[in-house]
Amino acid sequence: MPLTFDDLLTRARSLPEGGRRAILGIAGSPGAGKSTLAERLVRELNGTGAPWVAHVPMDGFHLADAELDRLGRRDRKGAPDTFDAAGYAALLGRLREEPADEGAGGETVYAPGFERVLEQPIAGAVPVPASARLVVTEGNYLLLETGAWARVRSRLDEVWFCEPAETERVRRLVARHERFGKSHEDAVAWVLGTDQRNADLVAATRDRADLVVPAGAMPDRP
Repeated sequence: MPLTFDDLLTRARSLPEGGRRAILGIAGSPGAGKSTLAERLVRELNGTGAPWVAHVPMDGFHLADAELDRLGRRDRKGAPDTFDAAGYAALLGRLREEPADEGAGGETVYAPGFERVLEQPIAGAVPVPASARLVVTEGNYLLLETGAWARVRSRLDEVWFCEPAETERVRRLVARHERFGKSHEDAVAWVLGTDQRNADLVAATRDRADLVVPAGAMPDRP
């Protein structure tokens, strides 16, 4: 039978075991719907009760534009070497080690966020309380095997790979760039250039995922 969103909820709900915090990674190319899936999973799993699932996007580990300018990488923003991969891996390690229980000495862990309008990371913007027994993190390069990215996969209990229809992925991505200020022509040029090079790199990591999430199991965008 085709995979459904309810199947994803059941699988995610089963990840924390024995009082240990679990971390679920959601990977995929730019525009694949990773954030939409992560946000819907967190919302549905938490329901109306006490929150026990937290969302930590990888985007908070973008290097700031000033640093990208210094390194000469501003025109490739979004490529693997424009993130603090080592910092991301270190945060995931801390999240795994921190007790998921205030009574056991667990503390709130703060992760950086990313402001889409400013296109800049913001330190300490995402709190992960000790009560979070499941952390959902999402980003393009969770399955990459090069550099510090290779340390990320070992810190994740499972990684799911989002695989929407390619035409829909490109359409979403163009619309996103337009929404945050690019002209249609500039948005298309960026999507077919920088974004597509990154998408090809991410697509090559698909086989390392524990589960491939097809378009039919993805939630609709709000």
